[in-house]
Amino acid sequence: MSSDTASKAAKERLRGELLGMRRALTPDDVRVAAAALGEQALALPRLTAAGAVVAAYVSVGREPGTRVLLDALRARGVRVLLPVLLPDNDLDWAAYEGPGRLSPAARGLLEPEGARLGPEAVTEADTVLLPGLAVDARGMRLGRGGGSYDRVLARLERARAHPDLIVLLYENEVVAQVPAEPHDHPVHAVVTPSGVRTFTA
Repeated sequence: MSSDTASKAAKERLRGELLGMRRALTPDDVRVAAAALGEQALALPRLTAAGAVVAAYVSVGREPGTRVLLDALRARGVRVLLPVLLPDNDLDWAAYEGPGRLSPAARGLLEPEGARLGPEAVTEADTVLLPGLAVDARGMRLGRGGGSYDRVLARLERARAHPDLIVLLYENEVVAQVPAEPHDHPVHAVVTPSGVRTFTA
């Protein structure tokens, strides 16, 4: 078995374990964690800077909640961009205009109803909030495996854009080691309900 094949298999095992833990969370667990995550994230100066552009996402199901944070950022005058899933799994973007302007989409997602800005719009972001299932002490992130955010990160690299990359997780999802493949990028910080941890390259 090649090292890449072994890494992929290890990722799938870890994804299964972590998704199982998320399924065990109650709605109250998710709601309380979302409020704490929002509070911790709003303490990051670059995230809330005047005129900042933040590429984020709308949490669904038992994902660490982002909705409290999205509304707080918008209230502070931050321009929030949200993803729109394209048929090839790439992401377009549109501005967040409030919870009343979100519509159900494929795969149980909620997407913004506003004008599409194009996949390159993410390169304008000062901060990109990435969904994930885990992060390790090196800042290596485990995603859901769909590849959409691998494309986003590659697009940022091609554009020589250097936004802060932040992942929001539950406490137990900060793990000892995430299996990594050559295309994986480390994040700069993880926000959990109890605080923020930053990583250096």
